[in-house]
Amino acid sequence: MKNIIVLLFLFAGIVPVSAQKYATKTGSLKFEASVEAVEEVAAENKNTSAILESSTGEIAVLTLMKGFRFKVALMEEHFNENYVESDKFPKATFKGKVEDFDVSKLSATAKAAKISGDLTLHGKTVKIIANAKISKSGDKITVTGNFDIKPEDFDIEIPKLVSKKVADKIKVSFNLSLAKM
Repeated sequence: MKNIIVLLFLFAGIVPVSAQKYATKTGSLKFEASVEAVEEVAAENKNTSAILESSTGEIAVLTLMKGFRFKVALMEEHFNENYVESDKFPKATFKGKVEDFDVSKLSATAKAAKISGDLTLHGKTVKIIANAKISKSGDKITVTGNFDIKPEDFDIEIPKLVSKKVADKIKVSFNLSLAKM
């Protein structure tokens, strides 16, 4: 019997430990589409979900479009009804990979990284590359970064009447504090 227990412990040491996942449901996703000398066009969603597979660097992010909050309620209404059509396209997703990801090399000091993948918004999917910083402290991995998108790449029409009030390139930033699952 003792031999079987010893063999089980030896076998357990040889079998690789299954990959560890990190996740959040309270990530922050912001966008800024303001132009100078015009009212701020910006919003934040603090309920963005994300999951990171530590063995591969694969990352997936999901945010509900109606979760974005603006300073001006009328902007929020126009954003949901006229631009991103939240009833028809309720979510935005990103599926990608952190390039050259190695969880064992992470520390409390953030390291620069590139994240590439597919962003799906308003029914259209576009490849993007985000500049990011990644750090690890205890059982948490923090991923922050940004990228730019253009509304026309996602078939989002900006009416001529307000086109001078909205930037051609929208700056998107993210802050994901992912806990070990």
